[in-house]
Amino acid sequence: MSSPKRKFRLAGAFAALAMLALAVSCTGFFVNPTLSTITVNPPTPNISQGASQQMSATGTFQDGTTATLTGGTSCSGNTVCWSSSDTTIATITTGGVVAGVAQGTATITAASGAITGTTTANIVLGDVTGLVLNQPSGYTVQENDTITAIAYAQTPSGQVDVSASASWTTGSSSIATVVGGTDPVTITGVGGGTTTVTATYTTSTATYTATANVTVQ
Repeated sequence: MSSPKRKFRLAGAFAALAMLALAVSCTGFFVNPTLSTITVNPPTPNISQGASQQMSATGTFQDGTTATLTGGTSCSGNTVCWSSSDTTIATITTGGVVAGVAQGTATITAASGAITGTTTANIVLGDVTGLVLNQPSGYTVQENDTITAIAYAQTPSGQVDVSASASWTTGSSSIATVVGGTDPVTITGVGGGTTTVTATYTTSTATYTATANVTVQ
């Protein structure tokens, strides 16, 4: 084969390879990795009533890579749809901004197809100055009997019942137990003696506690 023909064929081969490379890049020969999990941040934020919080969603893919997912309406690929389990407590925009509406908790979800990530938004009072119990001098209960307790947040406009939003503990579960998450909460006498019951209420800026004795007869 003459040298000019060989050069012509080589040039044609290189041109074909170039066209193949261009076709591969245009047709998406390399498949994007599949989304495995979504992590929502910040985790369990405390948001003041009337305030807002920007949320973010991070996707982890099957190849181990991660990427920030954007909010939108397509709910697929690298775009997530945001939602709130209770819009009377917290709302959220398509861009992931949570607004505190009323005291309580709401589950915030970021979804892309069948993959979801969640966190719990705690909507709290924003002007708390202290916490008191309805019987600061102490509670008395009989063994195997129950009484109720209420926690009030002190604010410039007065006391606000935060019993259901507060966390509750007793000093000794062999003397008394307490069940929170309701309003009012329930204290049960277990065995004779005296212990303490403590309510804890956390706002977006501080944590407040109130403690009283519990005597079981």
